[in-house]
Amino acid sequence: MSWKTLEDIHLTNKRVLVRVDINVPMQEGAVTDATRIIRIVPTVQTILAAGGIPVLLAHFGRPKGQRQPEFSLQPLIAPLEQALGTSVMFAADCIGAGPAAALQALPKGDVLLLENTRYHAAEETNDPAFAAQMAALGDVYCNDAFSAAHRAHASTEALARLLPSCAGRLMAAELEALETALGAPKHPVVAVVGGAKVSTKLALLGNLVTKVDHLVIGGGMANTFLAAQGYPVGTSLAEHDMKATAKDILARAAAGGCEIILPSDVVVAREFTANAPHQTVAANACPADGMILDAGAQT
Repeated sequence: MSWKTLEDIHLTNKRVLVRVDINVPMQEGAVTDATRIIRIVPTVQTILAAGGIPVLLAHFGRPKGQRQPEFSLQPLIAPLEQALGTSVMFAADCIGAGPAAALQALPKGDVLLLENTRYHAAEETNDPAFAAQMAALGDVYCNDAFSAAHRAHASTEALARLLPSCAGRLMAAELEALETALGAPKHPVVAVVGGAKVSTKLALLGNLVTKVDHLVIGGGMANTFLAAQGYPVGTSLAEHDMKATAKDILARAAAGGCEIILPSDVVVAREFTANAPHQTVAANACPADGMILDAGAQT
């Protein structure tokens, strides 16, 4: 596996479109966990130190191609400025004259944040024309959004084909870890996979069951696998239309000698709120009005 890094690209005075994942949790307009923002700092600071112009591309939530204020990236300006130690200018779109003008006005050493890419339906359909409009704002493309890289969207796939491209610090570290774990691993190998959806990770899961000895599945994804085994999951986040697919992955894993490990006990609550009353039950005993929010202590 090989890829270019920031050191392989001439960045001085170059507009660097940096795809980042700053899809952070928020409550009442405030960021409740800035981890994803903090993790992009090394990449942005490297670009600035090399004389480049960082232009941040990101999604936030699932606005489904509609301009909905609650999914705007504008509230992230202050947290980004605090983490990066520099001023962050905001453009109310990710394509067109507005961002172009913002780039022209951007003081040297500052960062430009573009509005939510998912305000455009063309983002999630990986539309080449939309990608070309984004590419017009940059000279270099840097992907530092490993957690969004499994989706072939315009800002993660099509755009990378249009400009000189490289991996950011976070992306490079994740790729190196994957190469170490899957390239020539020392067995036994254990992979831990989480997230909400099976549907967005089908290729990943299908690949992993052929390479690892044990696959630990957690997060909302585990609920789909529990439901596929006939376990009740109440009102939990689960993709019931993917149960047949989950069964197929279980069968493929068994045939290949990969043990899939699911929660044996789960933490359930009646509502998804902070400090909600909760209980731990066996994985096959989720109440009809309960939602699985975590794996239990036994697991």
